[in-house]
Amino acid sequence: MPELPEVETTCRGLQPHLTGRRIEALKVRDARLRWPVARDLPGRIAGQRIRRLRRRGKYLILELERGALIVHLGMSGALRIVPADRAPQKHDHLDWLIEGVGALRFTDPRRFGSVHFVRGEPEKHALLALLGPEPLSADFNAAGLRRASRGRRVSIKEFLMNSRIVVGVGNIYANESLFHAGIDPRTSAGRISLKRYAALVDAVRATLDAALEAGGSSLRDWLHADGGSGYFQQQYFVYARGGEACRRCAQPIREIRQGQRASFFCPVCQRR
Repeated sequence: MPELPEVETTCRGLQPHLTGRRIEALKVRDARLRWPVARDLPGRIAGQRIRRLRRRGKYLILELERGALIVHLGMSGALRIVPADRAPQKHDHLDWLIEGVGALRFTDPRRFGSVHFVRGEPEKHALLALLGPEPLSADFNAAGLRRASRGRRVSIKEFLMNSRIVVGVGNIYANESLFHAGIDPRTSAGRISLKRYAALVDAVRATLDAALEAGGSSLRDWLHADGGSGYFQQQYFVYARGGEACRRCAQPIREIRQGQRASFFCPVCQRR
């Protein structure tokens, strides 16, 4: 699933092409996404200018002259700028025709993505209203994490992936951040000290910054808005490296299941 670095990379790649441009039309080839695309959506947005493109968590927000679009890429979605006359492929479900640019094409093989139109403030929509702080903002801090974790027996890995605690830290970056903070992913969130939470906050930020610098991780279907690939997967210390030698101590990386997701950690470098 595209996580925060991938969605932010998409956002940055699209901004110069979309900001200030007018949507000429929306072509819906297959409305069967996670939630069906509203039948009246093409009529609502045709002729509107895109005032701003930004990200909130793993969602992209296109602010229009009247209302906004909230786009989620789901597990396999991607947005790319293509020539307006390029023939669509099997999983190319939507095309926004953008004046002077071409088409903004939404591709989603698994169809777990979604597109929603909102009239008012996007952050009040049900998908965004309960989201936690952005991990690269000052609102994400050790004191807040420790306060939210008191009395919680859930593992720190699952706690960190809870979007009500902090947004955008999915499975890849939770694994990597916990390694750099030296915390075993099985540790109960409520047992972690303020000092260790401070180390975790620093690790999350450093990991996400490095991933953004690398253009995200290109795994399976995800590519940049221009069709290019990210390369952060070349820098993984633990994720998807089960059985391989730890880059620090040479001990084998362990792989376990937590909340139906794979977790990877070094039994020597990470402690409870």
